[in-house]
Amino acid sequence: MRISYNKLWKMLIDREMNKNDLKEVTGLSAATIAKLGKGSNVTTDVLLKICETMKCDLNDIMELKQD
Repeated sequence: MRISYNKLWKMLIDREMNKNDLKEVTGLSAATIAKLGKGSNVTTDVLLKICETMKCDLNDIMELKQD
C-alpha cells in the first residue's frame, strides 16, 4: 500500500490554487511540496499544517492506495 495525495491536488484545483500557492499559505518549503508531488513520505507535522491552513481533515488530502 502507498499514500496518495491526489485528494490534495484536487482540492487545490477546486479552490483555484496551485502548488506554489500552497507553499506560500502554509510556509512549507519547495522541497516538501516536491515530496508531496512525488507521493514521498512527509511528517505528520506537515500534514497537520496543511489541514489547519486549508481547514480540512487528513482524509480530505490523502488516501491509501493498493500497489
